[in-house]
Amino acid sequence: MRLRSFLLVPTLVLCWSALSRADVLKVVVDDTIQAATAERIERAIDRATADKDAAVLIELNTPGGAGDAMQQIMQKIIASPVPVIIYITPSGGRAASAGFFILESADIAAMAPGTNTGAAHPVGPFGGDIPGVMGDKVLNDVSALMRSVVSKRGRNVEVAESAVRQSKSFTDSEALSEKLIDYVAPNEQDLLRQISAHPIKRFNGDTTTLNLVGQKEPVMGETLKERILAVLMEPDVAFVLLAIGALALYAEFNHPGAVWPGTVGIVFILLAIFAMHLLPIRFAAVVLIFASFVLFALDAKFGTHGALAVGGIATLVIGALLLIDTPIPEMRVHLATALAVAIPLGVITVFLMSVALRARRNKVVTGMEGLVGQIGTARTTLAPAGKVFVHGAIWDAVASADVPIGERVVVEGVDGLQLRVMPARSKEGSNPEKAILA
Repeated sequence: MRLRSFLLVPTLVLCWSALSRADVLKVVVDDTIQAATAERIERAIDRATADKDAAVLIELNTPGGAGDAMQQIMQKIIASPVPVIIYITPSGGRAASAGFFILESADIAAMAPGTNTGAAHPVGPFGGDIPGVMGDKVLNDVSALMRSVVSKRGRNVEVAESAVRQSKSFTDSEALSEKLIDYVAPNEQDLLRQISAHPIKRFNGDTTTLNLVGQKEPVMGETLKERILAVLMEPDVAFVLLAIGALALYAEFNHPGAVWPGTVGIVFILLAIFAMHLLPIRFAAVVLIFASFVLFALDAKFGTHGALAVGGIATLVIGALLLIDTPIPEMRVHLATALAVAIPLGVITVFLMSVALRARRNKVVTGMEGLVGQIGTARTTLAPAGKVFVHGAIWDAVASADVPIGERVVVEGVDGLQLRVMPARSKEGSNPEKAILA
């Protein structure tokens, strides 16, 4: 009995140690800050909280991104029960603009050698200052946000605010000396070792010490939903979906009943709308994109020899370039994509419209209307009613003048099952090119 109790004690101690060794959950963000990024970071913090992990490590490399997504991430980090570590890596990477705000909101801010951060001044859609009172409002708002977060984290408020008001950027060594970050580390293991040697101050004022040396670092991958969101929210992809959807609907309107073009068009348009709901979109640019199709149709209808088509292509390209309302080049539709879509799309649209208009102008050659202009033979005397042989069948007919049996006649119209005819000689004499042999 004593031996069993003796063995039980170390077993319980080992089990307790194993249970108490929490992991460091790692998330890699190497892209612009978007709604999908915010969702992934939120999921990581929720998972780390549920699993009672020691910390969340976010490896960050971003040029910036959407302000709404940035604030959503900051709020989640600040409220996180689990300490959040932001590590700017790899060397040559950066955390600019929105990335700088996220970096400063972390419990522990760190950078790899050769990285930089800052340049957080709010800018307009094309990278310039926001003019007037609105510019002052935006600048003061984001400056206050920076001061409130940095002061709670015990970092240098004045220098951090200069990154917002004066758009200053800092290297890793500058950020460390100016007390904008807590550590510079060449790799994760060295960073975790440095963290374990010092207590950290949480946003609520509590102080805690993390022992992270040797902890496992499971990487949280993207879910299928997040991967799909990441693809859809690529500005180039959103524009292509919108353009192809509009072209497919255009083809359906010109060929009613084809079904497949309409189905593809609706699906692509809905996907584009979903993507644009998550992106900062200029709706005036969407109007320009659809206006380009109007110009394509007018070019085909009025035969302007490509003048309106060129205008439509230019309008489509301009609409694409203005589609995303952001100063960050990585979040805009690229010029190469806009041209690669606009030029073929313009050619295809004008071609389809030309075919449709040509078909509508052609003479009807089937059904009752197809009999008009056909040449037939009087099987009985038409005085003025009688029988005629037209297009392989005998018809009741009424002539505009008396026609003897065997005389050729031309169909002028159809009234129900009765034809209106006239002598072929008078028709040919007035317009011989319109006579059609039966």
